[in-house]
Amino acid sequence: MQPLKISLETAQKLAKALGVPIEQIMHMPPHILVNKLLELEKKEKENDPS
Repeated sequence: MQPLKISLETAQKLAKALGVPIEQIMHMPPHILVNKLLELEKKEKENDPS
């Protein structure tokens, strides 16, 4: 599988937000990455008091 076509800065931010190693982010299938980002966004909305 080809690595994702994202910048290093983006990969670092995603790795930190998702709590996974940067290598895992770079080789994650795009559809799985999108699902993880949606889960993260959902958690943030649940924790947002406003």
